[in-house]
Parts: sequence; structure tokens; C-alpha cells
Amino acid sequence: MNQDYQIFDAGDVVLQSGRTLRGMKLAYKTFGTLNPARTNAILYPTSFGAQHYDTQFMIAPGAALDPEKYFIVIPNAFGNGLSSSPSTLQWPDQGDRYPQVTVYDGVTVQQRMLAELWGIDKLAMVYGYSMGAMQAYHWAAMFPTQVERIAVVCGAARCSPHNRVFLEGVEAALTADPAWKDGIFVEKPRRGFRAMGRVYAGWALSQRFYREETWRQLGASSLEDYLITFWENNFYRRDPSDLLAQLWTWKHGDISANTQYNGDFASALANIQARTLLLPGDHDLYFQVADSEDEMIHLNNATLKPIPSIWGHRAGHPLNQPEDRDFINRHVRALLDEQGA
Repeated sequence: MNQDYQIFDAGDVVLQSGRTLRGMKLAYKTFGTLNPARTNAILYPTSFGAQHYDTQFMIAPGAALDPEKYFIVIPNAFGNGLSSSPSTLQWPDQGDRYPQVTVYDGVTVQQRMLAELWGIDKLAMVYGYSMGAMQAYHWAAMFPTQVERIAVVCGAARCSPHNRVFLEGVEAALTADPAWKDGIFVEKPRRGFRAMGRVYAGWALSQRFYREETWRQLGASSLEDYLITFWENNFYRRDPSDLLAQLWTWKHGDISANTQYNGDFASALANIQARTLLLPGDHDLYFQVADSEDEMIHLNNATLKPIPSIWGHRAGHPLNQPEDRDFINRHVRALLDEQGA
């Protein structure tokens, strides 16, 4: 497959942890054209386990993310196998010696890339799903004057305790495989991928999704067929150490976990100037509507529009759900049409 993306070389980056990630590389893909005033840029960061190939379906003429109107940049998350990741680094920066990258670290590099490559100092919007939504929140809190709007789709400004419990279960399933030895995978963890996929499947979709056998819409012939084909296989295509790195980033995501806010979460939310659209899934089991309602207490200019969908967390990634995609597109388009952000 021909490479359809570019690399921004950030050089040696000192991370929040104090470690240095040498030769840090950010993979990105662009769509559309930046206008002369540089006012039509949208950032669309990737979600857990995803590369731009998995998310770019939301970009289309006539959609909210319209490449005929906007210059859209997808930065691949660190740890996703395209940007700097355990699978792309050499010893000793592998396994449990990988220099862990926080969301704060990643967004800082993204901001540098936009400024250095295109001279972009203000974004029309940051649009993100799941871990991408967490990055959108970080952008608005870290650079409040540089972001006009954020669309937070099935995500949150920090990893909640309940969300972390879910992630700990996913990580434990993957590392229980005998291939995990002394902090590194010595071979493909087949049992671990199977266990991880089944744990994840129970959280990513709603009870009603399974009760109504909605998986049949995807061409699955049975529940077992669905779990094997769409979940075990989904994670098997990724490097297991990369998945662990992204889980670590997710678990430690918090817009106030930096010297800018020193753990004051309410202050970090209140400092956001961007028009904020919160699109939680009304059947999402780990990014719940109640979490968005709690965040709205501190936000100055936010709108809450729960996605009415039995697809749970996957409602925010509507690859196979035209109704969910139409709902998201309609509200994100309305956000972009608002003036005076």
C-alpha cells in the first residue's frame, strides 16, 4: 500500500514524564485547501486503536467535515503505529521502557506542527471522537484563544474512575497472555487479543444492541461470528505494545494535569473559550450523558445533544449507521455555521 500520509519530525521532545522521545514523529493526512487567511482549518485527531484510514470516512463533500470548504488535518495519535509508537522505536524505548506520551504531550506537538508547516494559529474547529474528543478538550483548555469550536463526540475532558476500571480490564486481558514477559511481548498474543476483543465488545455496544441482535446488520451470522470477526480481528491487526501505549495515554488523560492548571479541573473547563458541542451517546456505557452534564456546569458556551442510538459508544463512529452519521453531521454543521465564536 502506498503511503498516503506525511510525517512531521518534531525532533527530540521532552515529555511531561521527564523522559525525552528522540526523533518524535507525527504522521498526518490533509484534506482540502487552506484558504489565504488561514481561517478554515479543522483538526480531526484519531481515537483509540484507530489510524486515519479508519476515521476519514467522516470527511466528504456535503458532510460537516467538508473538504470543499475546510482544510482538514488528521494527526495520528502517538502509539497508533504511524506516529511514534513502541512498534516504530528501537531498543531501549520499547515495551515498558517506551517514553509514555500524555494527551498534553501529543497536543503540544500537534500545535507546533500546525504553526510550523502552515502558519495556522487559530482553528475553526477541533472535532474528535472518544480519545479524539479528549484531545479536542485539551486543545480548547491548553490554547483557549486558538480554538473557535470543539465537537466532543462520545468523549470526556478526563478519564473517569469508572472508565479507568474498564481500561484496566482491557489491559489485564491483553497482558494475561503468556507472550507478555518482562514488560514486553515476545510474540503475537493471540489469546490476549481474543480476550481483549470480548471484553471490549461488552462495553462498546449497548445491552439493547445485543438484545435486538443488531450485529446482523453488519453481516454477522451469529453472536459468536460477530465477536470473532468484528472484535477479535479488529485488535489483532494492531501491535499489542502500541495498544498498551494508547491505553496508558487514555487512562492518564486529564485537561488539568499540567502546570497550566495544576489539577484544577473546574478551572480548566471554565477557561475554555471555544463554542463547545457535546455529543455523548445516550446508550454509551463509559462516556455517559451524566458526565457531559457535569462538565457543562463549568463550561461557558456549551450545547449538549445526546446521540439517540443503541450503538452505544460506537454511535460516535457511525461507519455503518446512517442515522447516527446524519445526527452528528447536522449538529456539527450547525456549530460551524455559528458566527462570533
